[in-house]
Amino acid sequence: MKKVTVRDLWNYFGYRQINGDDSSLDRQIFDANVNRPGLELAGFLPERDFKRIIMLGETEMMYIDQMSKERQRDVFDYLTDEKTPMILISRDLPCPEILMEIAEQKNFPIFTSYAPTSSLIMEIVAYLEEFFTQVDSVHGVLLQVYGRGVLITGVSGIGKSEIALELVKKGHILVADDRVDVYRIHNHITGEAPNILKNLLELRGVGVIDIAMMFGAASTTDKTRIDYVVHLERWDKEVEYDRLNLNDEVYTVFGINIPKITIPVSEGRSIAVIIEAAVNNFILKDKGHDFSKTFDNRVVELINKNKE
Repeated sequence: MKKVTVRDLWNYFGYRQINGDDSSLDRQIFDANVNRPGLELAGFLPERDFKRIIMLGETEMMYIDQMSKERQRDVFDYLTDEKTPMILISRDLPCPEILMEIAEQKNFPIFTSYAPTSSLIMEIVAYLEEFFTQVDSVHGVLLQVYGRGVLITGVSGIGKSEIALELVKKGHILVADDRVDVYRIHNHITGEAPNILKNLLELRGVGVIDIAMMFGAASTTDKTRIDYVVHLERWDKEVEYDRLNLNDEVYTVFGINIPKITIPVSEGRSIAVIIEAAVNNFILKDKGHDFSKTFDNRVVELINKNKE
């Protein structure tokens, strides 16, 4: 899990800080979720971990306005615990005077934003989930092919990097070579290169090359959602391959199933062109066009017709 602080959030979103000095920005954030403190404002102050960012919106402010000063003081003292990362007020609403007073005493960070509460919560959760998600490493090459994230896997030496180079030359985009760090965000898997390998691709006999320097900045990107997996395996004449590929394969990561295809590799096959065709076929399948099943249905219909 990566460490994330209030400063990281502030630098990324640019919220307006109305309380707290520079040192207050070093408070660590431990949870991707956001707390709208309805129960706390109503007087229920449970013993709990103070790890979530607190959001105050129009509903909370209307409730605060009818609270007594004594109640406000108790609640705000509770909410500004030393473990609470920060308070964010939506729609640039004015900060309650008693909250500001207590926050100044504790050097507690308070921010405001013009955006509505729901938008702020969504953007914060989406940003923080990348820090708190579980990360795994996969041996392979990750590219964007026709705008889709394609993870190419296979045993070492089968030619994944050479195929990636050919795809880059065709105008596709490299994300990671050799090691791909993958993690789950919501219901999809995202992949990226470790910092030490960004933009780099290793070719046996040549060495390490910088794709961005060689083919331009647009030939690489930092990360991408993984939409499809292409697994390469050496051609085995003893194996009877499914020529129609009617059995849908999946590659499972963190409980998410990703469509997968296995391509046998042999001399004379242009694997880069085959991968382009496979990705186009995946895209058409996503739109409801499965030509292998269409052909299979035609064969079945012809057989039944001949029986008649």
